Amino acid sequence: MKLKNILMITAMTVTCLMPIHQAMAAIALDRTRVIFNGNTKSVSLNIENQHLDLPYLAQAWIEDEKGNKINGPLVVVPPVQRVEAGAKSQVKIQALPAIAQLPQDRESLFYFNLREIPPRSEKPNVLQIALQTRVKLFYRPEAVIARRIDLDNPWQEKLTLNREGNQYVVNNPTPYYVTISEASNKVNGKSVEGFQPMMLPPRSSEKLGGTANSLGNTPVLTYVNDYGGRPQLTFNCNGNACTVTKVVVHES
Repeated sequence: MKLKNILMITAMTVTCLMPIHQAMAAIALDRTRVIFNGNTKSVSLNIENQHLDLPYLAQAWIEDEKGNKINGPLVVVPPVQRVEAGAKSQVKIQALPAIAQLPQDRESLFYFNLREIPPRSEKPNVLQIALQTRVKLFYRPEAVIARRIDLDNPWQEKLTLNREGNQYVVNNPTPYYVTISEASNKVNGKSVEGFQPMMLPPRSSEKLGGTANSLGNTPVLTYVNDYGGRPQLTFNCNGNACTVTKVVVHES
């Protein structure tokens, strides 16, 4: 390859990388998950334009659990807004009357999406990237809103494991979604080979990735709580049945 061609490719690469770096410092959301309690009519989310020189548009919408864009029973206000450089703003998620048609004995899953749209560049041949944040949005009916006793004794501790052959099945008897981010054979250990992060729907059971032999008789599961924390559950197995015997909560 001629030197001239190499220099042209290098210049194009640098041109593409610069806007990507700038875009990474734009619209930021204040949380990694949203809990919408059934006894409220709306939830406000804080956003911030972390770019100190340019204004950005912030576009927001909601998807159902299958990833389809929806217009109810939850809506975002405003769906599009301009956020000045370095400024903060809010996005509000509101419930429509149709929210009453959702199951009232367990959580329902949605996704909140926030896309940043940069201003049009005045320079020619500049690649601009519109980054998007997508977080889980849980509608929690009034009948299952977490009380103080639930916060002191988290429902995730009710998870159980059953050994079937060389695999564990994790059981979620609660009315809540439970996200398991890691599975290891000791506290603070690395996830075993074959495990993939999983989200258990309310009152459901699913096979746990990785072998039962690699997880041993005292498996440790790490879950994600309402605040983004990651407590670890140590199970003790008696025969093929395993229950939680120890909880480790890491201070943030």
